[in-house]
Amino acid sequence: MKITLVHGDLTEQHADALVNAANSSLLGGGGVDGAIHRKGGPEILAECRRLRASHYGRGLATGHAVATTAGRLHARWVIHTVGPVHSTEEDRSPLLASCYRESLRVADELGARTVAFPAISTGVYRWPMDDAARIAVEAVRSTQTAVEEVRFVLFDERAYAAFAEWVGNL
Repeated sequence: MKITLVHGDLTEQHADALVNAANSSLLGGGGVDGAIHRKGGPEILAECRRLRASHYGRGLATGHAVATTAGRLHARWVIHTVGPVHSTEEDRSPLLASCYRESLRVADELGARTVAFPAISTGVYRWPMDDAARIAVEAVRSTQTAVEEVRFVLFDERAYAAFAEWVGNL
């Protein structure tokens, strides 16, 4: 599998699947989640509401992933995953790694060959960027998948530099 880095906007990416750093409600929010829902249009929210009405009545659990249509985005699917809130008192890194592994598992079920990820949990969930980059790259590299390209789409230079260090060092 090829790992690439892009400095830019996840919602502008052309890929089979875009990964949404969602909240557990699956009903939109701020950051990446809000941007995906706004740009993707009402089809994404409609599918998320159907998921909430059926299998995910209590919401999507942290570290899990589920797919919907991508609506108006340049992708076939959005894979929603709920990252953990960073804690200095509890090691939640296995949950963050699970977001990447579970997203790739869902991508495989869909037949996706290109998957674009944001830096999950690094916004309002306050995960330190360097540690998030390490966990993300290690999780992706250690996951058996048919995905041919994983693209980390990073919003700013600091995030890009953190991911570049881990992509280059492993």
